Amino acid sequence: MKPLIISTLMTLDGVMEAPGGEPGHPHTGWAFDFMGPEAVRYKFIEVLEAESLLVGRVTYESFADAWPKRTGAFADRMNAMPKHVVSTTLRDPTWTNATVITADVIPAIAALKKGDGGPIVVGGSRILAQALMAHKLVDEYRLMIFPVLVGSGRRLFPDTPDKTGLRLTESCMVGSGVVVQTYRPT
Repeated sequence: MKPLIISTLMTLDGVMEAPGGEPGHPHTGWAFDFMGPEAVRYKFIEVLEAESLLVGRVTYESFADAWPKRTGAFADRMNAMPKHVVSTTLRDPTWTNATVITADVIPAIAALKKGDGGPIVVGGSRILAQALMAHKLVDEYRLMIFPVLVGSGRRLFPDTPDKTGLRLTESCMVGSGVVVQTYRPT
């Protein structure tokens, strides 16, 4: 079975919204002050190991606008890898190797996980990630935590009456105070 990994950039106070300059957040681009070569290298290795990318429409549009314009090994991998986009409105994705999942999302993603192969990485995509969590489809969380507090914004983990146990499987610093913590559901 292919592991499904939620990999996100997050502030110390849990905000995942607008790390890369997306409009609408008062502190948009908060990751730039800390994203050094070690953090980029970590993300590159993650992308090389991934079989495919799974994103929601908003993240897809942000990525599809940025990555095709970039060059280098990281951009080449992002542009070439298979991408699955969950959307009820996107019809004709223009980014290379992108397909759209429009209906029966949870069964479709469960089917993607079946069989042998590399990880399916969910980047950003808060609403999608929360749906995957609710249906217990997440095999691993990779939280790249930045040493900054932004006070408000959308968070990965929703308010819930449920208790969910996680087991820390790895922790490493990737420069400038950025820590990657990897957890698996217990």
